[in-house]
Amino acid sequence: MSDPSDPSVPSDPVLTGPVEVVGTGLLGTSIGLACSRAGIEVLLSDTSVEHLRTASGLGAGRPSTEADRPQLVVVAVPPDALGAVVAQALRERPDAVVTDVGSVKSGLPAQVERAVGAEAVRRYVGGHPMAGSERSGPLAATPALFDGRPWAITPHEESGPAAVRLVEALATQCGAVPVRLSPEEHDKAVARTSHVPHLLSALVAGRLVGAPEQHLALSGQGVRDVTRVAAGSPALYGQIVSANAQAVLGLLAEVRAQLDAVIDAVAADDRGALETVLARGVAGTRAIPGKHGGPVRPMRSVFVSVPDYPGELARLFADAGASEVNIEDVHIDHDPGRPVGLVELLVDETRAEHLLTSLESRGWVTHR
Repeated sequence: MSDPSDPSVPSDPVLTGPVEVVGTGLLGTSIGLACSRAGIEVLLSDTSVEHLRTASGLGAGRPSTEADRPQLVVVAVPPDALGAVVAQALRERPDAVVTDVGSVKSGLPAQVERAVGAEAVRRYVGGHPMAGSERSGPLAATPALFDGRPWAITPHEESGPAAVRLVEALATQCGAVPVRLSPEEHDKAVARTSHVPHLLSALVAGRLVGAPEQHLALSGQGVRDVTRVAAGSPALYGQIVSANAQAVLGLLAEVRAQLDAVIDAVAADDRGALETVLARGVAGTRAIPGKHGGPVRPMRSVFVSVPDYPGELARLFADAGASEVNIEDVHIDHDPGRPVGLVELLVDETRAEHLLTSLESRGWVTHR
């Protein structure tokens, strides 16, 4: 039975494939791998012959042809090319729903509609999986990239309801959790949770360039955590931030005002003002949703010294598993002067003492 408001797509669409992925970088290849893992046929295309060959060799799908008739097209190309490639996919695949994985959504529907018309744009539904890596390219891809991660679904006013459900089915099939947002609300959200944090990370990392060697020798896990995302492609993130300039500028103005307040507080030795800023930072960390989107649970870090030899980390995880304590997160900080790493195991606060006792009974050196 057909949806009368969207006659090209069944009213209760099931993602059966084929799925065509245009662009075989990190996200595109990961989507191909995730769909292939689920038994869905995947078609691949890319202007880079090398990327296409690599993604195909990894098992993400096979090269597409003009004769193929995909059910769904996923456009995974850089932001500057996104609108043109989405419009091209709508023209060349007239029976397919088209989505994308771009980081900025609000300007796309109007751009695409100008290119293909009001009828064809009904088959377009924006999407943005909130998953990635500081690494890029098909060799960084994994079918597990989206597992448990939010996947923003951003239908515009003319998106067909069944087309929206088909894109949600893709997100679910890839292991993600679909979250519907308007394109405008999405852009405000990612400016706050992704784009501005990336810029601030880059500013902090930039202070390390040319630093004295003895300063850098003191680098610990904290600076690695803060600067990790700064390793991402400058060209790609330059496109992303430029495309979302309006939302980013508003938040940067707030950060600038707060930074000026911090400078004044430090200069005046106003500890009360400093503590207010730091306390607001603590409150912000607690506002981030917990695992699987649930409430934040109190956590505690358990520190363990681990010799830097093959098999020792596996032995630690095995012993932690034997204690029946779930590890929520892991950080490793290497001792520059000794072949030892300090492993931080983040666990539920109520289970920390049990884990410490259990590991110590198995000969591990722990730090409370």
